Amino acid sequence: MSQGGDRIRVEFSNEYGEHPLVIGEAHVALAGESGAIQPGTDQVLTFGGEQGITVPPGAPVWSDPVDLAVQDLGSLSVSLYLPEVAPTTTWHNDARQTAYIGTGNVADDETFEATQTFPSRIWLSGIAIDAVPGTRSIVLFGDSITDGDGSTLDANNRYPDQLAERIVPMGAEVTILNEGISGARVLRDRMGENALARFDRDVLSHPGVDTVVLMMGINDIGWPDSALVPEGEPAPTAEQIIQGYRQLIDRAHAHDLRIIGATLTPFNNAFEGGPLEGYYNEAKEAKRQAVNEWIRTGGAFDGVIDFDQAVQDPASPGRIQAAFDKGDHLHPNDAGYEAMAQSIDLSLLGIGQ
Repeated sequence: MSQGGDRIRVEFSNEYGEHPLVIGEAHVALAGESGAIQPGTDQVLTFGGEQGITVPPGAPVWSDPVDLAVQDLGSLSVSLYLPEVAPTTTWHNDARQTAYIGTGNVADDETFEATQTFPSRIWLSGIAIDAVPGTRSIVLFGDSITDGDGSTLDANNRYPDQLAERIVPMGAEVTILNEGISGARVLRDRMGENALARFDRDVLSHPGVDTVVLMMGINDIGWPDSALVPEGEPAPTAEQIIQGYRQLIDRAHAHDLRIIGATLTPFNNAFEGGPLEGYYNEAKEAKRQAVNEWIRTGGAFDGVIDFDQAVQDPASPGRIQAAFDKGDHLHPNDAGYEAMAQSIDLSLLGIGQ
């Protein structure tokens, strides 16, 4: 959790399900180690006073509020018991957080023997916390680099996490919301909806949001001519990606939000020698440079964060620094995400002024 409080609600989603999702029991607690919870913190979640709920296809549900004291930057554990077979259609694939599956109903156990683990969140869509009056939200809207691909599992070292760690000690009543989806694109679907389609849900719907940071477009550039796209899918031009940015800017401004543009980070030789060979070439690099030049100088955004400059190799500007490279020449590692978070001028976010 970016910001703490004493009362929370939990949101579950069956947005992509074709069948009802039956939740037999749900719990929330302060997280412990390796899937355990902190003793004495378990709370049963109810839904309109009932212990279980059936979530219709396409729908979200919110729990009733429960009293649970959560510190700033605290971690929560959410547990579900599903009495019926439930296809995993609605999930956050690259969550960078371990989920634990047990046998039977272990939702209220402080610890249990896991039969399976995986680094994803299934059906858990959000957590709302009662905040002090005047609290505002900043949405970080992006792809896998916002999602944290390349950061250490269970360590909360994504750049949004590290930005929150900068902000909390300053006492600012600001919540950082990570709306990164690995594989996301501005103009086309596949790994999640395109940015224009999901902007209302993932940005405008959040309470108290007044600022959005947009970092997306590298997949629009890199995916064509690789194994990631259907054969024959046309590659967008730099101008078409910029047109998509303008749409998002206009929609943010129509709702009185400030929108900050973040430059696309280096990707020279991304996925070289692997199954995604073709993600990078010189023509695509020229397109990235054109998009970044517009972000920096176009004047349409309310501010600019230059992540390209923050992580590039000074001796070879089209490449990510080796010390910041996950190893695929596209995604940062923990140090790279720290460099990104530290590079942000907090005054652009209305903090420290």
